[in-house]
Amino acid sequence: MPYPDRRFLLRALSMLGLTLAAGRLASRDGHAGAPSSDFAAEIAPGVYAHSGQIAEYGPENEGDVSNAGFIVGREAVAVIDTGGSARVGARLRAAVRTVTSLPIRYVINTHMHPDHVFGNAAFEADQPAFVAHHKMGRGLAARAERYIAVNKAAIGEAAFAGTKIVLPTLPVTETMTLDLGSREIVLEARKTAHTDNDLTVLDSETGTLFAGDLVFVEHAPSLDGSILGWLSLLEALEKTPAQRVVPGHGPASMPWPDAAKPIHHYLQLITDEIRVLIKEDRTLSEATATVGLSERGAWKLFEDYNARNVSAAFAELEWEQ
Repeated sequence: MPYPDRRFLLRALSMLGLTLAAGRLASRDGHAGAPSSDFAAEIAPGVYAHSGQIAEYGPENEGDVSNAGFIVGREAVAVIDTGGSARVGARLRAAVRTVTSLPIRYVINTHMHPDHVFGNAAFEADQPAFVAHHKMGRGLAARAERYIAVNKAAIGEAAFAGTKIVLPTLPVTETMTLDLGSREIVLEARKTAHTDNDLTVLDSETGTLFAGDLVFVEHAPSLDGSILGWLSLLEALEKTPAQRVVPGHGPASMPWPDAAKPIHHYLQLITDEIRVLIKEDRTLSEATATVGLSERGAWKLFEDYNARNVSAAFAELEWEQ
């Protein structure tokens, strides 16, 4: 068998090198051909999301009970929420590194609840800007001692090791656009709804909305702000020209705005039922025992959250009279 022509071999090796380089560039940019991660799925080109368990904090889940994700640009990465412990955050960081070696420039928290921020510690060595609603730092600092004690007890010292409060370094007052390199993401600080420090993240390139806990799917909602504000914000968000949403809890990705319909229905239902009871001079205890029960089969963890939601909403709606 004759030996191949030397020039043919050189051309072949050159083409192979170009192909491999193109593959590496595609992977770094998060587009077609990007490597996958077992922890986070690519839900749109360059956009990855992780679905946490629908459960309360416990040793069996190590605080992995909420959704998180990251967006890859041509120059840098933005991480959105980090999970409920440093250990979960480390898994998310490993997922980023499976996909790209680009610097993690931003770690964005959608609100202050521990299941979304306790993984921040895993990213400190990357020296990113920690980005959040301008009210989040104050709220998180005020609750820090309680959050740490409660969640450490829930998952155990071993799983909680390395977890700590990492406060925001870059506050968002209204709207902020971050450039990841030929890719812009738009952050908006929202008025009081799920909490008083909710922040949304929209990837302009793919129409992917990271809504945090403004959108719960399957997991019973949790009210820590204003039910009227939440309803109003959902109406506004449903007009956002997004293709898909990463909810705070539930599947990693859902079509938008259809994903908002169940939570919108639930919040409106308990609002309407509480208003009727208040008009009839019924008590808070009567409300917590009766309001929202028709939704019991629609939500996991319903018994853990519904009465608390009704209690918070009742206190707010009383002031309408």
